[in-house]
Amino acid sequence: MERNFMSLPSHSLGDSAGFRRPNQPKVGLESPALTVMTDLTRVSPATIGPEAPIEAANRFMMMRGVRLLLVVDEREDVLGVISATDILGERPMRVATARGLRRDELVVADVMTPAERVEVIALADVDGARVGHVVATLMHAGRQHALVVDNDAASGRLMVRGILSLSQAARQLGEPLQLSEVARTFAEIEAVLGR
Repeated sequence: MERNFMSLPSHSLGDSAGFRRPNQPKVGLESPALTVMTDLTRVSPATIGPEAPIEAANRFMMMRGVRLLLVVDEREDVLGVISATDILGERPMRVATARGLRRDELVVADVMTPAERVEVIALADVDGARVGHVVATLMHAGRQHALVVDNDAASGRLMVRGILSLSQAARQLGEPLQLSEVARTFAEIEAVLGR
């Protein structure tokens, strides 16, 4: 049975329209940690292949508004991660110099952090934690991001389930957080935020 669909009515946008953004509720240090995790069952991850030029990776991050990409192969196996710091920091010049290449000849695989060196946090540990634990973990490790993993029930395969970001936590806390300040306890975190 064929159904005829009518077109929807439309009109001009005009010159004073805005746009909606996802609701990111303000949180406190005692809020559940999951409130600051980017849940990859709800948001598609930003991914890139290992052979992409690093400048293309940087442009893709800017376009997506993220500072971390999962590096994946054609089967979508996670090979590692690449961050804006990996691309914009010293690493590309060190690699290019060591290999006798120009910076613009480097690809993602040249500067990414390979999967075997990526530290992850179990979803079960994040599930019972608070935002303060996330901030303390990232600040203590001196990292901007952490991947959250769980196991696929059908295959038993480890899966990246979410991403924790210090900048995301800071946005939702409504406070700037700097990696240079190492905080390990709620009291130290509150002191950093209380400036």
